[in-house]
Amino acid sequence: MQFFYSFSIHFYAFCIKLFSIFSYKAKLWYTGRKNIFLFLNEKCAEKENVIWFHCASLGEFEQGKPLMKKIKQQEKNSTLLVTFFSPSGYEIKKNDAIIDIVAYLPPDTRKNAKKFVQIVKPKKVFFVKYEFWFNYIQELAKANIPFYYVSAIFRENQYFFTNYGKWFLKQLNKCSFFFVQNENSKIVLEKHGINQVKVTGDTRFDRVYSIAHQDYTLDFITAFKKDKRLIVAGSTWMPDEKLLSKLFSKINSTYKLVIAPHVVEKNHITQIKNIFHSFSTVCFSEIETKNMADYEILIIDTIGLLSRIYKYADVSYIGGAFDTGLHNILEAAVFEKPVFFGPNFQKFNEAVELVARSGAFSVKNAHQMIRIISCFENTPQFYRNTCEICKDYVAQNLGATDKIISELYF
Repeated sequence: MQFFYSFSIHFYAFCIKLFSIFSYKAKLWYTGRKNIFLFLNEKCAEKENVIWFHCASLGEFEQGKPLMKKIKQQEKNSTLLVTFFSPSGYEIKKNDAIIDIVAYLPPDTRKNAKKFVQIVKPKKVFFVKYEFWFNYIQELAKANIPFYYVSAIFRENQYFFTNYGKWFLKQLNKCSFFFVQNENSKIVLEKHGINQVKVTGDTRFDRVYSIAHQDYTLDFITAFKKDKRLIVAGSTWMPDEKLLSKLFSKINSTYKLVIAPHVVEKNHITQIKNIFHSFSTVCFSEIETKNMADYEILIIDTIGLLSRIYKYADVSYIGGAFDTGLHNILEAAVFEKPVFFGPNFQKFNEAVELVARSGAFSVKNAHQMIRIISCFENTPQFYRNTCEICKDYVAQNLGATDKIISELYF
């Protein structure tokens, strides 16, 4: 099985190299890994206390950041190495002040994994949520380097727990400890013979709470919103944007709309403008020369602002739950306002729990969302109750970072 796994990694890397001719993101993925071991040799030379965090992308980095901060407080002489799989994480966070060394993760071949571990010599390793790279796992276990999974979620239908997944399950059992989000994850792991596990919750709650309580203002949002209500739609894709266009045609007399798409490439921004062609739209890149109050729709054509823009929402909509996978709803819920998203959310624990509590709403079409927003307007107490549910849910789930730190150091 290891041969077939490693072969699939080689094949994937080869395909990315081919696609790099046509795709800018694939090009970043490929070129970012060129000369990676020369870079690591230079940066890690004579470093004796490297703490290595691996994150798939931006969301996982934000999820791991509270723990990174706490560990650096515990181990003041440590060097924090953060690796990314995706360019969308690396390119945005490569200059983050908390990181000492940032790099792309070399493809998970046996040769790369062995060389990486020999060069870096990490003291501890943390994989955030879903990053299962089995050659790296083997090399860390061989070198007796402790490694942990943080804010992980496991379900019975994952491939490790199938008849053909026995080799993968065996590798997972080499992990030093699993810090999982919920009780079901613990039950699933223990059922399959993995007992080094503790329910500590999701560190994203700590992260979004920290962001929400920073002192900041976004004057351009205030000027844009003026005296109307505001819907902030974050991490949207085309199906979300089509829903929002139908929604907005019914409520634009009392609402304004901010759209922060997941993909901010020029072609997608043009598509959004075409969908909303009957409304006045302005892009964030244009705001210095515009009177923001004159526009109905603001398109955020840059990365890095969304988590702060949610502060100004009366209602939030989170994209991805039609096709690609629901994006981070906690960034919005932490501001104690109702959250909407599409129908495919069942794999996202926080979405399932908030829907069950009626703090979030899954909608299949614009009509369903219009109906609920009308209820908010006609029954203010319903709106206030929904906001209170979001507030309580976040408050009840804080503290995952401290639970992990207590397990590691005390």
